Amino acid sequence: MDEMTQLRELRADAPVPDRAALAPGRERLTDAIAGRNRRTRRLWADWRVASLGAVVAITAAALFITQVVEAPAPRPSAPATVTGDLDLSSPSAALGRAADFLDRQEVPPEPRSDQWIYTRGANAEQEKQWAELPAEIREQTSLTYVPDSWIPYDNKAAENDESDTDYRTARESYRIAAGLPEDPEALLAELRKVFPTGSGPDGPPEAKDEHSFRALSVLLESYPIPPDAQARIYRALATVGGVEVTDHLIRDAAGRQVIAVTREYDRGDSRREILIDPVDYSYAGERDVVTRTHEVPGPDGTEPTVLKRGDVLINIARTKAAVVDAKGQKP
Repeated sequence: MDEMTQLRELRADAPVPDRAALAPGRERLTDAIAGRNRRTRRLWADWRVASLGAVVAITAAALFITQVVEAPAPRPSAPATVTGDLDLSSPSAALGRAADFLDRQEVPPEPRSDQWIYTRGANAEQEKQWAELPAEIREQTSLTYVPDSWIPYDNKAAENDESDTDYRTARESYRIAAGLPEDPEALLAELRKVFPTGSGPDGPPEAKDEHSFRALSVLLESYPIPPDAQARIYRALATVGGVEVTDHLIRDAAGRQVIAVTREYDRGDSRREILIDPVDYSYAGERDVVTRTHEVPGPDGTEPTVLKRGDVLINIARTKAAVVDAKGQKP
């Protein structure tokens, strides 16, 4: 048996966590990156892994389809084959073309309540990272590397989960998106109600534009979203203050060339990037990238970690998504 087969079978009986399970660790990670503290908790952003506790915390929050890495920002790459003429001169140009394309697509029927949502994330780098972890750490976690995920479309139990105010089931997200108004300003106002502000007792409220960008990015992570609704979301995204589009395609965690729609966090030293496929304009993933070299304090007086401008802190790629009839089925 080869090593990769052994890796895949390692802890194969462990459950695959959905977004709700990963939400607390993910929130602590993104709050630390943005210099925020939404629930008065602080995460030590030491990507070099100095202790077992740090390894397990980072792995639990980000292992499955999230990469936490130190890497230079991707260089500009040649244009891929895209739908029509790709225009990355401004958010309104890029997202307007994406919306126009989506408006021309046929709207499929809503999934049935007994169907499942299958997604697959980038895998090559995660397998490498997981394999490089010390054996004792892999053995002490309840996790295994699983790039494929299945969640029920109709998950009534999860709809009542109040532990993560950003979490919505696939069915909830579909219906939220389908019911959004056409007017961008009204759409953003509605989403800010759906996904409440992330302010905490020890900091100022989340500003309107940052709140809007976060709410849009959370909804865009969902699958499926009706194409006409996604078109409305893209047009609204182009109106959010501070939103920019990178003027060249970048490489995502799976090595694909994608469009990056970006916004710097109001507080902190990084930006968030929503990644979009340049061929069919579907959601392709997200990244968090350091915008200013700075130090992140270590826990309990330990040495700080230096994060350099261009370091990629979070790199999520969604390489496939589909509606299937049963858990374990692949399209």
